[in-house]
Amino acid sequence: MARHQVCEENDIPVGEKKPFVVDEEEILVYHLEDGFFATQSRCTHLFWPLKNGKLVDKCTVRCPFHHARFDVRTGEVVQWANFPPGVQLLNFVRGEKSLKTYPVTLEAGKVLVEV
Repeated sequence: MARHQVCEENDIPVGEKKPFVVDEEEILVYHLEDGFFATQSRCTHLFWPLKNGKLVDKCTVRCPFHHARFDVRTGEVVQWANFPPGVQLLNFVRGEKSLKTYPVTLEAGKVLVEV
């Protein structure tokens, strides 16, 4: 694994996220009140882009398609896909799966992600 500078600290306001491609991997970098975090860029349910998702509860990203929610600090599932009604039938085929996360460090105002 190598560390890559993806942006400057001020490039992503607190409470926002930004997509990047690092070593051919699509990732999202989030700037939360307690620091920077990075995850894979696609939902593990049906691989919808999370860059279009919404940050809720200060540390959770919600997929815009079926509303699966993930803690961006750990990648863990907070709530599996639940929208629209009936999507739960599909969930038997697509079981819960956490997001892949990447270590992030901040050095001299630069955001570095280990991929």
